[in-house]
Amino acid sequence: MADFALYLSTLGHVTLVRCGGIVDWLDVLVAPGGWPVAYVPILKGKAGEFMALEHATPEVRACIRPVMEVVPDPDLRDILETFCDHAMDAVPNGTVLTVDCGALPEVRVLQGDVGGPMARVSESLGLRGVTMCPVVRCTDTDGVMAEAAIAVAGHQSGACLRVAVAADSGEPFPDKERIRGLLRDLKVEPEETDLLVDAGPVRSIAGRDGAVERVLEALRLLSPWRWRERCVAAGAFPANLTGFPRGQATPVPRLDAQLWQQVINRWDGEPPDFGDFGVTHPHMPKRSKGTPDPNMRYTTRGDWQVFVYPRIRSGNDDFFTLSQDLVASPYWPSTGAQTSWGDARILDCAHRRRPKAGGGAEWRAWATSHHLAVVSANLEAMGAHDRSAM
Repeated sequence: MADFALYLSTLGHVTLVRCGGIVDWLDVLVAPGGWPVAYVPILKGKAGEFMALEHATPEVRACIRPVMEVVPDPDLRDILETFCDHAMDAVPNGTVLTVDCGALPEVRVLQGDVGGPMARVSESLGLRGVTMCPVVRCTDTDGVMAEAAIAVAGHQSGACLRVAVAADSGEPFPDKERIRGLLRDLKVEPEETDLLVDAGPVRSIAGRDGAVERVLEALRLLSPWRWRERCVAAGAFPANLTGFPRGQATPVPRLDAQLWQQVINRWDGEPPDFGDFGVTHPHMPKRSKGTPDPNMRYTTRGDWQVFVYPRIRSGNDDFFTLSQDLVASPYWPSTGAQTSWGDARILDCAHRRRPKAGGGAEWRAWATSHHLAVVSANLEAMGAHDRSAM
């Protein structure tokens, strides 16, 4: 059994997948007893993240259950159509895409009784052949719940209940009556609903430890329900790269992975799946001004190595120098360009096999591609290792 790992697919069935082979990342994410643990990346629904998803290997796709957040924009109709176009290109056939419209304003973008952002996304994805699972919160309005119910009925892939437990979330914790009402409004059973416990940003050791206690309490209160899947997610990447030294790698501890590990060590039940926010901060980004300095948010064993380089050469050519330094650094994996699609692009830049060094969207795509591969390989290899020892 050492060559195989059991993983729950996006539809909740068990799938046998071949181990990815990137075993030198075996370090951070361990589920005791060999439980199969899936990876739930919560990604901003922008071009770079969709590019990374599109180029994920079959092994990575088998291990992940992606949640895509629609990022607000003044031109709401355009951003929704762009999101759906990206999804059509990037999401493999048969994959269920969990979609979170929670950051968008509740305004009408379709004609009829129900015409908000979730309704528009649900209709547009359906026309493009992409199956959607809507994210809901117990704080959603009746109008949003009505749209979610229509999406659930149309796509027949259940729903995802997102419960915020961050200290500053401002969201009340749902009691049993509220959960019953939500399930009734959506016309779904708990067995058709994924539970996503969102611990939010983790900025310090003390913040991590406090979040662990809140997550454990949430799991205890919500465990009586027979959820389809359960996930604990947190994010530890800074809100932006302001203040990072230029021309070098700066480590940022992956406190989100540490939080999940501590929860797993103390939780008596079946371990929840691991979720994070990729290489971004959990909160929605502010509208960017100007062009970012060449950068790479590179996931390593217990942290991110953040490379930010000053603009010295024309265009984005300083990224060529950054990529050369990254490939020559101890952070470059032994699997090299085979680690992920993103790593292959970085190596191309290091060897100047590309006429241009890319830009912000490409750098985010390559970083996210690498991150998805690393985290998936951690979970996959750990599962196989634990079971083989049983």
